[in-house]
Amino acid sequence: MSDSVDHPADAHVSPRSAFEAVTDTRLTPPRGARQLVPREALMARLLEARRQRCVVIQGPAGSSKTSTMLALRQALLTLDFDVAWLSLAPEDDDLTAFFHGLLASLASVDPAIVREAELLVGRESDETAVEHWVITLVRGIARRKRELVLMLDDVHYLQNPRIVEALRWLLDYAPPQVHLVLASRRALPVSLARLRSQGLVTELDRHDLRFSAEESERFLREQLGDIARRDARVVHDLTDGWVAGLQLFAVDMKTRKGATFAPVTVRDAETFARYFEREVLVRLAPEDLVLLTRVALCERFCARLCASLMQEPGTVGEVAYRLARLESDNLFITQLGAGQDGETWYRLHPLLREVLQGRATALPAAELRELHAVAWQWLSTHGFVDEAVRHAVLADNAKAAADLVEGCAHDLLARGELRQLAGLMRRLPPAQIAERFDLRVITAYLQMYAGETDALMQSIQQIASRGKLPNPRQRYALALLRGGLALQRDDTDSVVALLPELQRVPADADDFTRVGRGNILSWMFIHRGEYEQARKVLEEGAPHGAAPRGILLGRCMGGMTHAAQGRVLLAERVFCDVLAEAEKQGPAYVGIACMAAALLGEALYELNDVDAALRLLDERIDVLERVSIPDTVLRALVVLARAHWFAGRKLEAFDCLERLEDHAKRHGVDRLLANALCLRSRWLLEEGRLDEAEAALLRGEALASRYAGAVRSTAWEIRVCADLARIRMCLHQNDFDGAMSRLTPLHALSEAGGRWCRVVGLRLQMSIAERGRHNDGVAREHLVEALRVGHRLGLMRSLLDELGEGRQILAGLPAEPNFDPVLAFYAQRLCDAGSAIAPVEPQTTATHAPIQSLSERENEVLALLALALPNKKIARVMDVSLDTVKWHLKNIYRKLEVTGRDGAVARMRDAGAR
Repeated sequence: MSDSVDHPADAHVSPRSAFEAVTDTRLTPPRGARQLVPREALMARLLEARRQRCVVIQGPAGSSKTSTMLALRQALLTLDFDVAWLSLAPEDDDLTAFFHGLLASLASVDPAIVREAELLVGRESDETAVEHWVITLVRGIARRKRELVLMLDDVHYLQNPRIVEALRWLLDYAPPQVHLVLASRRALPVSLARLRSQGLVTELDRHDLRFSAEESERFLREQLGDIARRDARVVHDLTDGWVAGLQLFAVDMKTRKGATFAPVTVRDAETFARYFEREVLVRLAPEDLVLLTRVALCERFCARLCASLMQEPGTVGEVAYRLARLESDNLFITQLGAGQDGETWYRLHPLLREVLQGRATALPAAELRELHAVAWQWLSTHGFVDEAVRHAVLADNAKAAADLVEGCAHDLLARGELRQLAGLMRRLPPAQIAERFDLRVITAYLQMYAGETDALMQSIQQIASRGKLPNPRQRYALALLRGGLALQRDDTDSVVALLPELQRVPADADDFTRVGRGNILSWMFIHRGEYEQARKVLEEGAPHGAAPRGILLGRCMGGMTHAAQGRVLLAERVFCDVLAEAEKQGPAYVGIACMAAALLGEALYELNDVDAALRLLDERIDVLERVSIPDTVLRALVVLARAHWFAGRKLEAFDCLERLEDHAKRHGVDRLLANALCLRSRWLLEEGRLDEAEAALLRGEALASRYAGAVRSTAWEIRVCADLARIRMCLHQNDFDGAMSRLTPLHALSEAGGRWCRVVGLRLQMSIAERGRHNDGVAREHLVEALRVGHRLGLMRSLLDELGEGRQILAGLPAEPNFDPVLAFYAQRLCDAGSAIAPVEPQTTATHAPIQSLSERENEVLALLALALPNKKIARVMDVSLDTVKWHLKNIYRKLEVTGRDGAVARMRDAGAR
C-alpha cells in the first residue's frame, strides 16, 4: 500500500477491536489448564532443557500437553525468564493471522521487540517476504538480552508451507537467549535433525506425558476425594495413564456416586468419544446437554451468548451459574478469563467439543442454521465482527456475512486496520465479493497496501469492465484507485490524464475520498512544479473532523512542497514533527512515518547533517523499502548512498545503488533505475573507471530515449538523470561546449519549475564549464548566483557535492574587496564544511585468515565481501536469499564493531597481516 494514499482519513475508533479481543484470550494459558498433579521427574527434565533452542511436546489430544506447558511456564517465571504464550487455532494457518498472533504474544512481553516486524505484516507477497519478516523479528528480539521463551500450543493447526518455513527460519536465526516450546498432536513438519545433532532440542512424546500408576492414583484422589488403590490401578490400566481418559473416568465416577464404572479401555480420542457419549452425556441434566451441544458450535462462549443460543435471554444469571458449576465439575470446560466487555468467557476441551459437534451435526439442517444465525446476530451486536462473519457463513447466509464486512470495511480502511479487514474478506465467499462494488474496491485497496501492483491493475480492469457506473460515488472511487495505481507506478502523466475526473468531487464525498484526492493530486502537482496548486488541493482535502491521520499525511505532503522548492529548513521542522507523531500511532501510520523519515533524511543531508541522515534511515530502510511508494524509496536510498560515499564507505554506497536498481527492476519503475545509473556513472568517473562510467551512462540514455518529449513529470526526471550523467562526462573529458549545450536548457527548465536545489548545482557546473571555455567573468557570475540562491534557501550539500575545482575559487571570494559580506560568510561556511570530508580507509593486499569471533558462514560472507561483490552477487554465490546475506552482514558488523563493509574488510585484512 502506498504511503501517500493508504488509509488517508480516520474514522471514529470503536471502543473494542474484535480482532484484538479474540487474540487476547490466546495470549495466556487457559485458567483450567492447571497442573493436574505434581510431576517432579518430568519438570526436572524440562527445566534442564530450559536454555536449549527448542522443546517439543508431542502427544494426542488430552495428553496434558497444555498443562505441562503451563507448569513449565510457571517454573520459568520464577527463574526470571520472560515467557510469551500463544494458543493456536485453525484460523492461524493463514500466514497473516499467524504472524499477527505471534507478534501479539511477543508484544505482551515487550512491545519494542515487534515494533519493526509489526509494520511488515501483510504488506508483501514475494518469495522473500517471509524470510525478511522473520529476520526483522529476530533483530527486534536480539536487541533485548533477557532470556525469552516463546510457547506455541496446538502447533498441529499449522500446515501452511510458508508458516512452516517461517518456523524453520525462526529456529535457525533466533539468538541464543531465545527458546521455543512447541506443543503438537502430530510430528512437527519442521526438521529438527540439525538441532538434535547439536544437542539443542528436547523432545517429549505420549509415553513421557502419560501418568505413572502412582501419578494416576494421586490424580484420581484429587478429583474424587477418595478411591481404593485397586480401583485406581484398574482405571490406570484402562487408560494407560492417558490424562483425558483419567479425567473422563473421574467425571463418570462422580456422576455415578459410588456405583461401579464400566471397565472399558479408553486410551485414544475415538474410545473417549464413544465412552463420553454412552456413559457421561446421557446422565447429564437435559438442559445442560442441550446447552453444551449448542455452545459447541462456538469457539468460545459466555453466559449472555449461551442464553441467546438457548433462546432464553432472560436467564443469563442462571446460565452463568450452570457454566461455573460445569467448570467446577471438571467437565472439560476451561475458563478463559474476563474479556474487555466484563463477560467471563469459556471454551470446551477439543475432545469434548468434537463429541458435541458430532451431536450438533445430527440436528435438522434448518435448526443448525438458525443456531448459527443467533450466534452471528449476538456477536455482531456486541462488536465481535470476525466471529459473527464466520457464523453468518455457516448459517448459509453469505449475504448477511458480506453485509457485516461491508458495514465495517470503510471504517477499518480509514483507520488503517487492514490486517483485520483482510481477515474478514478472506472469510467471505468469492461470489459475494465479486457482485458487490464496495467489496471489490476494498479488495483493490488491500492489493495496493500489499504492493501487488499487477493484481491491483487487474482488479481495476475487472471493476471497469462491469459496464458504465451510473453512481457518481462509484465512478469517483474507481478514479481514485487509478490514481493510487499511478502512484505505485511512479506515473504522474496518468494522474494528469485523470485530472478531469478527479476534479469532479461528489457532493457527498467523505473525508477518506477528499484526503485521497488531495494526496494523489498534490503529488502530481509537486512533480509538475506547481507548488501553490499542490498546497491548495491539500487544503481542500483537509479532513473536516480533524482526523489525526489525514492531518499528518497532509502536513507531510505540504512539507514536501517546501522541500521541492528548496525551503529545506522549513521542511525539516515539518518532517520532524510528522515523524514523531506518526511513530507514536503504531502500524496504521507506518506509511506516513516512512515518508516523513525519507523526506527528513533528505533534508538533513542537504543541511550537511550527514551522520544524522544516515542514522535515521539506516535503521529504517528495510521496512521503508517494503512498505513505501517508489518516490519514498528513491529518496531514502539515494540519501543513504550519498551519505556512505561522503563518509568514504564506497562499497556501501555502491551497495545502495545496487539495491535501488533491484527495487526499480522488481517493480518496473524506470525513474529509480535512472537515478541509480546517474549516480553510478558519476562515482565511477570519480574513481577513474571511465569505461564502466560510460557503460552506465549509455544504459541511462537508452532508458531516457523511451521518454522523449516528456516535460514536467516523473518521466521527464528520467531524461534529466541521463542529461546530468552526460554533462558530467563532458566536463570530465573537457568537452565544455557539449556540457553547456545541455546545461543551458536544463537550467532554464529547472528554474521555471522551481527546482532550486538542482538549479544551484547546475549553476556551479555552468561555472566550471565557462571557466573551461575561458569565460572567467561569466563563470564567476554563475558561481555567485549559485551562492545567492543557496544562501537564501539555506542549502549546503547541493553546492558541496558539485563544487569540484570551484572550491579554490570559492575560497578566494571572501577576500575580494566589496564582496557581499553575507555571501562571503556563507562561502566560508561552505569551504569549512567541504574540508571536513571523512578519510577513506586504506586498502591493502594482505592475505587473510578466518576471524575467530565469526562463524564459518560469516567468514565466508566476509571473504566474498573483500572481493567488492554486492549483496546480490554474494547471495547467488552462496545460494542463499538476499535477506540472509544482510542478516549475516549485520552480525559481522556487530561482532567486529565496525559500521559497514569497508571497516569489516579492513579488519579482516588487518587480522591476516598479523
